Amino acid sequence: MKYIVLFLIFGLSLFGGVLKSSILSINTQKTEATIQIEQVDVGVSGFIVHKIAEGRTVILNNAVVTKFDKNSKTATLALSEYTALVNNSLPNGRWQINVGDEAVLAFGYSRGLLIAPSEEIYYRVTKHSKLQWIHPDIFATILSFNGHPTPLREDFTKLSISSSVGLVYIYLDKKLYTVDTKSFKIIAVIDADLKEGKVKLPFYTRIQEIDANWFGEGSNEIKEYEPYYYKLLAQANPNNKKLYKMLKNSTNKRVRELVEIFNNGE
Repeated sequence: MKYIVLFLIFGLSLFGGVLKSSILSINTQKTEATIQIEQVDVGVSGFIVHKIAEGRTVILNNAVVTKFDKNSKTATLALSEYTALVNNSLPNGRWQINVGDEAVLAFGYSRGLLIAPSEEIYYRVTKHSKLQWIHPDIFATILSFNGHPTPLREDFTKLSISSSVGLVYIYLDKKLYTVDTKSFKIIAVIDADLKEGKVKLPFYTRIQEIDANWFGEGSNEIKEYEPYYYKLLAQANPNNKKLYKMLKNSTNKRVRELVEIFNNGE
């Protein structure tokens, strides 16, 4: 067990540093850009910063790494509208992304949320890491405000915006999945053979009850822990072959059925 804890500490310590690089090229639709960077994982998210005057900058776009070429050290970014800091009282600029603007990636990666099935696992993982953990009670409060006893992708995005949480860690079947909060892409998987204890739904939290909407997506309580969170991961990572194989070989029938979500199979 000592070696598992050390491995967890090492794995969690790999994340936390913000990555910055200048834009090299942009496609004509301004939906894709490239940067040069030593190393970055596909799925890492961030934003594009545009300089409008000396000492003044503005964030123009969300950015997610979709490709990384190890030989040329070039990463491709998918761009989308940045809406995290919307303020209707402020005027809208007409600035557009340009070559030379700065891509800021892995922002908030020093702060994480752990989705764990039990109190035992939650404390075994978090007490051995220097990562700044956001307590799941905070996420449960957001879910209650949104009326979602079943957490949706959009709830994780709202947590990321409100609390600057860059990473979500999800414990599933003796493995710890590191997931970018905004893109929900799997960044890494760490083996963690820990004693599970009594499962709490939708995840370990000290909040006894999460308020629910009358109807709509997320208003019902989840029945099983692993099938639901594996489904969230599969929907966001339909080309991930490692995840496909893990689900295909699962002893849980409901988990195995999720392989239908994948685009390319094996």
